[in-house]
Amino acid sequence: MFKTLKNAFKIKDIRTKIFYTFLMIVVVRIGSQLPIPGVNRDYFSQWFAQQTGDAFGFFNAVTGGSFLEMSVFALNITPYITSSIIMQLLTIVIPKLEEMQKDGEDGRKKIASITRYVTVVLALVQATAMSVGFGNKGLLQEFNFINVLTVIVALTAGSAMLMWIGERITENGVGNGISIVLLVNIVSRIPADLATLFETFVKGKAPAYAILAVLIIVAVILVTTVLTIILQGGERKISVQYAKKMQGRKMVGGQSTHIPLKVNTAGVIPIIFASSLLQFPVVIASLLGKSGSEWVKFLSSSNWCDPNNLKYSIGLLVYIVLVVFFAYFYTSITFNPLEVANNLKKQGGFIPGIRPGTPTSDYLTKILNNIIFIGAVFLIVVAVIPIFFNGVFGAQVTFGGTSLIIIVGVVLETIKQIESQMLVRYYKGFLNDK
Repeated sequence: MFKTLKNAFKIKDIRTKIFYTFLMIVVVRIGSQLPIPGVNRDYFSQWFAQQTGDAFGFFNAVTGGSFLEMSVFALNITPYITSSIIMQLLTIVIPKLEEMQKDGEDGRKKIASITRYVTVVLALVQATAMSVGFGNKGLLQEFNFINVLTVIVALTAGSAMLMWIGERITENGVGNGISIVLLVNIVSRIPADLATLFETFVKGKAPAYAILAVLIIVAVILVTTVLTIILQGGERKISVQYAKKMQGRKMVGGQSTHIPLKVNTAGVIPIIFASSLLQFPVVIASLLGKSGSEWVKFLSSSNWCDPNNLKYSIGLLVYIVLVVFFAYFYTSITFNPLEVANNLKKQGGFIPGIRPGTPTSDYLTKILNNIIFIGAVFLIVVAVIPIFFNGVFGAQVTFGGTSLIIIVGVVLETIKQIESQMLVRYYKGFLNDK
């Protein structure tokens, strides 16, 4: 990775893109600290500390602490992520959107345009709910129309601007812009989490205990990171052979290739969906002042794996079942074995030993089901390791398995994109020399 970055800085075009990405990241972090006029910034800090659940913990992590600080970027890119997920689900339900998705680059541009509008609408709804719902409880210094309108406009504009920054990074920088913004937000919370771990397990402790605590923390982070890298890189390659055919007077075809089926086909989506579904009732309970209710504790991951209250770990079992369910569900709407089998048949391709058509579809479905289960198990292990140590040792940090999966995935994809750009430039230079 470091060698790739070192070589990339030697190439002017790529160096310019990296510098552009860095400047956009600086803008994101500055915006995350800009206060909204008329807002009491201490309100959310005090309110957040009173919550017994962790419904807003991950949300605050993916916003880089902007939510807790109630800055202009408090909503961050969460409306865009929600909008993207909604659009992916709607392409299965609405035939018109499905046609757009299959309509090449033009169709994708239309879907991207609709996604932007949905993002703004979601940001507007969330901003209105926050400013009105919390405004008369202490969020606003003065609860009046002007201040409410100011908060709504600021939060909506902030979310829209981050969406614009993400798209600019994708076009003019390196990597996927939205993913880069998400990565920076999560990484920005790591120092605070490490400081929390230091205060809890190291500061003021006996030397032997402190050293052991440091070793355990480092080991947990390393093991989780290695498992995440294995999870992100694992794939099953299905061999595909193309039959030879006459084209004019020449015999063409006969190539062999493969279909790469990723072990973690659904990415981090199952964890996000499962967490969101469990935390939605907790959010509602918090807004209604019922966050201390007994049933809320079952849904809060901060109470899971607690040796003194093992009954609350029932919520963890529900969480695991939801992760497995969403792993299968999301893969089923993003990968269609029947469509792949039909495309192979049309192009004269076949899997050795498997007849084209329905048998190929059945074979791919069988392989895919096994892979999804393995990926879901790995995903659960990566997500549960931090939850286990949080519960057993009381390490209340927002940095967990979900964050690691996002960080590793984005870093690996960005490095691959830089390498591909370097490779393209190398071939261009080779052709020009000729």
